[in-house]
Amino acid sequence: MYRKIFQISSKFDLNINFNRFIVLVTLMISVIMSSLTFWSLTLFQEDSIISSRRFCKDLGLLLASNIVDSTDLNNQKDIAYFLEKIYLSTASIRYILFFDQYGNLLLGLPIYNTKIQNILQLHQSLLQLENKEFLFNIPLINSNKLVNHDIVDILIPLTKSGNTLGSLDLGIDLNTRLSSSRLIRDLSIFVFVLVWLMLFLGVAFNTLATSVPQKQLFLGINNIASGNFHQRLNVPINGELGILFVSFNEMAEKLQSYEKKNVDKIISEKNKLETIASVIADGTILVDAELRILFVNKTAQEIFDWFNIDLTGVSICNYLPIHVNEALLPILNKLVQSSYISTNKSQTEEVYINLDYNSKRICRFLLTTLLDKILKVLTGIVIIIQDISKEAKLNEAKNQFIGNISHELRTPLCNIGSFLETLIDYNDTLDEKEKINFLTIANNETRRLSSLVNDILDLSVLESEYDYKLDYIDLTQTVYNVVNTLQIVATKNNIQLIIELDQNIHYVLAHESSLLQVISNLLNNALKFSPCNSKIVLRVYKVIYSHTYCANIGIQNLVRVEIIDEGIGIAEEDQKAIFDRFVRIENNVHTLEGTGLGLSIVKNILHKHKIDVIVQSQLNVGTSVWFNLKYLR
Repeated sequence: MYRKIFQISSKFDLNINFNRFIVLVTLMISVIMSSLTFWSLTLFQEDSIISSRRFCKDLGLLLASNIVDSTDLNNQKDIAYFLEKIYLSTASIRYILFFDQYGNLLLGLPIYNTKIQNILQLHQSLLQLENKEFLFNIPLINSNKLVNHDIVDILIPLTKSGNTLGSLDLGIDLNTRLSSSRLIRDLSIFVFVLVWLMLFLGVAFNTLATSVPQKQLFLGINNIASGNFHQRLNVPINGELGILFVSFNEMAEKLQSYEKKNVDKIISEKNKLETIASVIADGTILVDAELRILFVNKTAQEIFDWFNIDLTGVSICNYLPIHVNEALLPILNKLVQSSYISTNKSQTEEVYINLDYNSKRICRFLLTTLLDKILKVLTGIVIIIQDISKEAKLNEAKNQFIGNISHELRTPLCNIGSFLETLIDYNDTLDEKEKINFLTIANNETRRLSSLVNDILDLSVLESEYDYKLDYIDLTQTVYNVVNTLQIVATKNNIQLIIELDQNIHYVLAHESSLLQVISNLLNNALKFSPCNSKIVLRVYKVIYSHTYCANIGIQNLVRVEIIDEGIGIAEEDQKAIFDRFVRIENNVHTLEGTGLGLSIVKNILHKHKIDVIVQSQLNVGTSVWFNLKYLR
């Protein structure tokens, strides 16, 4: 179809060019023919004038000869009668003037007033004086215009036997003889003008007949070229131009159909990509080569708080925070510039930026260029935003743990080494009591080292895929075992340790050793962060829910273990982080010993039990930590 349209268009252009050529040739032929016609008419008119002058001369000589031969020149009456007869019978003779040998006007036809007669006599006298030929009895011929008529003035001498008797002045009108030539001339001019007028009308009609379709065709082609495939040509035209318009409309319909299919396919693929990008946990921003936003997924919107904002087509620099903009813009410009130099492979840049000025939220930005493999041009830049705040905190906590664990390990090791070295060096000088004291200290430091190592090993086991085998255990006995162990510490710090235990609770579903470690770690934390002369309450009681609530969530027969202290409390922003590994709330003070693993071990143990641990705390007031267990009725 497109080849057919091209062929018809080419043929249409050829027809237009051929019509222009025909018009040009016609114009040239018309100009040549018109020029030849005017040239021929000019020659014919000149020949006609010469023939007319000869005729007038012959007519004057014939008339003069008849006057001399047939009339008595002394008898003016006969001459007047003869001349009047000639004047009336000849339409081309406008006037007849008869002069004597002295130049006096004897007779003039038609009869003018005295003033005109004097002028004519003066004219005859001047004509005789200006032309010497008159002296040799040669007729004088002069052309002039009289009352809008071309008049040939012939002055003929009247001689008889060598004597000049007078002169005869005839005025012969050439219009009667030249009327035919003038008619031919006027007719030729009319035909010439008519031919040109018809040619002009034909060209104008042809131009008007083809200009409208041409304009609409050019408009349609421009619209198709600009991507407007809804364009149709509606001018009713027959012939090849009509076929061209029909083919054009068919082509436009097919292009519109192809466009719709392609657009639908592109939209479908775009929706797929947007769906994939929207569920990606990392923030994703796509910008074009001019840094205008093309796509932003939900995660990126949450990071920069871009909700209810239409970002498509807007420069990314207008919506990024100032410090983020200052960090990203040089990298984006560098990627755009380098892509024009090297288009063989994509380039990736990485930068870490604190989104908040207080450096609590750290994100990693991965910027990767997108290249068109066929055109080898930059089509856009993908910005992947990863929130690594948790990883950064974990790394910081790990570094803090390494520092803490190094300190915690080095201190007991130094103590053990010092006391053992003293025993070796001063064994003979030390009494038995001092030796026992030194050994006791070394033993306590050894237990402290063992506790640290056990914490690390316990956390490693808890983070593995190992699962506890749960069974119903005696909760009362487990609680008292922990309390008895820690009572010495509480008494030493003058802290009152209170147990509130429901006597109807005996057996709960748990892993005995791990549950003992959970309660022990929670009580140890409470003792560590509680001031002297304070209270710590260990409360165990049944949890009572309404029947409807229990039916809806399937929770029944629950026992809550709650530990309440009057310690320093935990800030709200720190309550979610205290169960992470290596995290210590007092890190800024460093007054308390520990590795930061105790609560992380608690969380992992309870997670193995499929139980959540809940914290409620207020600074300088105290903390409440509790969890639920299933009990056996």
